[in-house]
Amino acid sequence: MRSVIFVLLVPILIFAQEKSPYALFTKSGNKTNYAKLLRVASQSEVILFGEYHDNSVVHWLELELAKDISRTTSITLGAEMLEADNQSQVNAYLAEKITQKQLDSLARLWPNYKTDYKPLVDWAKEKSLPFIATNVPRKYASLVYKKGFDALLELPDQEKAWMSPLPIFYDANLPGYANMLAEMGGHGGENLPKAQAIKDATMAYFIEKNLPKKGVFLHYNGTYHSDNFEGIGFYLKRALPELKIITISTVTQADLNALDPENVSKADFILVIDEDVTKTY
Repeated sequence: MRSVIFVLLVPILIFAQEKSPYALFTKSGNKTNYAKLLRVASQSEVILFGEYHDNSVVHWLELELAKDISRTTSITLGAEMLEADNQSQVNAYLAEKITQKQLDSLARLWPNYKTDYKPLVDWAKEKSLPFIATNVPRKYASLVYKKGFDALLELPDQEKAWMSPLPIFYDANLPGYANMLAEMGGHGGENLPKAQAIKDATMAYFIEKNLPKKGVFLHYNGTYHSDNFEGIGFYLKRALPELKIITISTVTQADLNALDPENVSKADFILVIDEDVTKTY
């Protein structure tokens, strides 16, 4: 009887040992693994890591990937979650000239900074690595949303330095921008995707401006900013067509064994996280 119970339990035990909160797939939907991701990522020049801002597993993997890449090549980090006009404050923190408490008061940090992004910045500080604040200051994206691109031309030169050189190229027919407008049913008007574009163009600009001569620039951004090889990647390729970019897209699914059809081709690597994973906020 005991042997029968043991035989019945073996498949259950094997399944339990293999249980994981995430799985990785290639662009074509084939299952892959972290070792392959790491190998390809380490040989690239830019990695656009598209995340869900509230997902605990993606934030853990962002740091692990940075650590593992740094074992074999130099690395520069950058993020959407820090805005270009706060670069001097970030640099002061990295150089230990100001404390975390001072950074909290001097820079505009996201509400989930302490749980989700501080570990990345602190690791960069520990390793004396650059961390680039790539995003356009939010008030300028808001200005574009209200008044369009032309409103940016009236800004002082000092403020224009915190964004992509003007005027930016904008293609309203890019699927990501066109879909954004369609999904909103026209609410927000044609300036809604333009506000997205000034963010994409600015992040691409500061990535390009801070590319290491040798090594990898690992950039963290909301997945919408790099899905389907658009957004940031589109602007980077316009500026540097030969740049070796890989993209990672984050999605959630109930089943980690196969990639849902709508998630195929979103990126070079698709990170599928169990939909039951704890959110950070």
